[in-house]
Amino acid sequence: MSEQLNVPTMEEFMAQGKQPDILFWVGSAGSYDDRAKKITRAFVKILNKANVNFAVLGTEESCTGDVAKRAGNEFLFQMQAMMNIEVLNGYEVKRIVTCDPHSFNCLKNEYPSLGGNYEVLHHTQFIKELIESKKLEIKDGTFQGKRITFHDPCYLGRANSEYDAPRDVLATLNANILEMKRSKATALCCGAGGAQMFKDAEKGDKEINELRTEDALKTNPEIIATACPYCMTMMSDGVKVKEKESEIQVLDIAELIAQSQNL
Repeated sequence: MSEQLNVPTMEEFMAQGKQPDILFWVGSAGSYDDRAKKITRAFVKILNKANVNFAVLGTEESCTGDVAKRAGNEFLFQMQAMMNIEVLNGYEVKRIVTCDPHSFNCLKNEYPSLGGNYEVLHHTQFIKELIESKKLEIKDGTFQGKRITFHDPCYLGRANSEYDAPRDVLATLNANILEMKRSKATALCCGAGGAQMFKDAEKGDKEINELRTEDALKTNPEIIATACPYCMTMMSDGVKVKEKESEIQVLDIAELIAQSQNL
C-alpha cells in the first residue's frame, strides 16, 4: 500500500491526554475480509478529508460477539462483549461509528444491559452528518445519471428503522436512484445475517443472495449500492452467479462517496 492513511489509535490519543470526537469501530469483516478492507479504507479517506478527529482501537478491538449471539452461544457473546466494554469504558468512549450494521446493532442495543452505554452511529448516518454540517462537500459529477439501486441491510433497516440516511447520502451524488420492489421495511435479506454467513446452505432450489440479486437486476442497475460488509459479499457473489460482473459494480456507500471526492 503506497497511499498513506492517517489512522490514530486510542492508545496514542490517551498518551497525549486527548480524546477523539469519535471512535471508528472497524469490525471483524472490515479488518480481515479483503473486500471489506476496501470499505474501511474508503471511510478512513472520508474521515481524513473531512478532518474528523477520530481513533481506532487497533489490536485492542475484538469481535463484538454478534455472530456468537446469533448462533446461540450467549456465554461467548457476553465474554466478548464484557472484554470490549472494559476497553471502551477504560478509554471513556462516548461516540462510536461503524461501517458494519451488525456491530452497530450489537453495540447500540445489546451492550447497554452489560454496562456499555455509547452513542452508536452507522457510517451512512455519520457521512450524512458530515455533508449536512458542510464538512464534506459533494460537487463532483462522477455518478451523475448513473443507475444505482440500494440494498437495505437488515440490521440497519428493519432492526433499527434507518432507511433515510443511506438514501439521503446517495441523493447527493446526482445519480438515478432506483428502488427495488422489495425495499425499506419490506426488503429481502441478502442471506448472510444471523450468523448464516458461516454455515452451509439449507435444502432448497436457490440461494437467498441469488433471489435478492434478481430483485436488484430488475431495476437494470449499473451499480448496486450496499452499506454492510456481509451484504457486499452476498450481492457480489449474486452478480457473479448471474454473470453480470462486467456490467454491474457492487459498491459500498462509503466507496461511492470516496470516489466522488477522487479519494
